[in-house]
Amino acid sequence: MENVPRRKRSLGRALIAALIAIVVVIGGRWYIYVAYAEDPFDEVGIGLNTMMPTPIRDKGCQMLKARFEHKTLPPAGCGVNGSW
Repeated sequence: MENVPRRKRSLGRALIAALIAIVVVIGGRWYIYVAYAEDPFDEVGIGLNTMMPTPIRDKGCQMLKARFEHKTLPPAGCGVNGSW
């Protein structure tokens, strides 16, 4: 195996650690929005939910619907023609 300079290996590890940290922070903020938000119209939460892949976005909308269906209109990205 070829000797890779130590600096390149540590840079790769740092980039992987940074990527994992970003995913954890964004995923955690999304989960806080769909599971615990007092208001479904949180702009940051709506933005994160609309950027998620379809299966994750659908799960988030289901969680929001379970909590807010009879209280308010659906947030952007979760409703069709103003209904859940």
